[in-house]
Amino acid sequence: MDIAAYDAWRGRTETLTERLDGWPVRGLQALLDTQPDAREGSIAPALAQWLWFAPMVPRSQVDTDGHPRRGGFLPPVALPRRMWAGSDIRFHAPMTIGATVRKTMTIDDIALKQGSSGPLVFVRVHNAYASADDDALLLDETQILVYRDPPGTDEPAPRPRPAPDDPAWSSEIAVDAAMMFRYSAVTFNAHRIHYDSDYTRDVEGYPAILVQGQLGATLMIEALLARTGGQRPASFSFRGVQPIHVDEPVVVEGSPTADGWNLWIRDTNGMLRMTARTGG
Repeated sequence: MDIAAYDAWRGRTETLTERLDGWPVRGLQALLDTQPDAREGSIAPALAQWLWFAPMVPRSQVDTDGHPRRGGFLPPVALPRRMWAGSDIRFHAPMTIGATVRKTMTIDDIALKQGSSGPLVFVRVHNAYASADDDALLLDETQILVYRDPPGTDEPAPRPRPAPDDPAWSSEIAVDAAMMFRYSAVTFNAHRIHYDSDYTRDVEGYPAILVQGQLGATLMIEALLARTGGQRPASFSFRGVQPIHVDEPVVVEGSPTADGWNLWIRDTNGMLRMTARTGG
């Protein structure tokens, strides 16, 4: 694969401006089983930036996997499977319902690496959210997108990693199909691995429908905020380790660090599925 073919996308920038409507916030709060409150001027939940600025391309521009076709803002990477591997986020100031916000997206880097299963293309996208009134930075996030081939039929499953065995707290949860549907609805996410079991199994090579990585990250930070009196961290970074499947019982856990928390989601066998960390 010639990674130089994507050189024209390095440094590419796109800016969108949008009013932060309250309806997706009410939807998020409802699916999290918290009291809906999205009045004008109220502070949006942590990680609510994913509820706005959805890529609402026409149906004719949707690819076979449910994502917008490649070659617009994102490079036309030829590898078929694409994953959101994680994000590094810094919270600078609250986002408030009804405010007008400008999102500036920049492709920071495109890199080719050779994994055990074949080539991997990593695309790093930096998103900066600022007030449209005074340019004050509210939040910035670097997303890590990974493109790869589907696994071969004889390819071994990734080796599981054990979760830490010293959590300060634990919270059990199983994400059902209705919860996933509602999260995809409020984020306008049409990726078929989150609702089409035949596609997920036969094309992407997963045994069952996958829980959205953003939803897993949201469950981790919401579990933390429930134990810290709602005190938000200055930063939040998460990484996917292994997929979480619909209706699978998992456990969200956390332990304190010198300046924040280590967070993780594990399965009932004690193996990691997602990790996160917060900082001051």
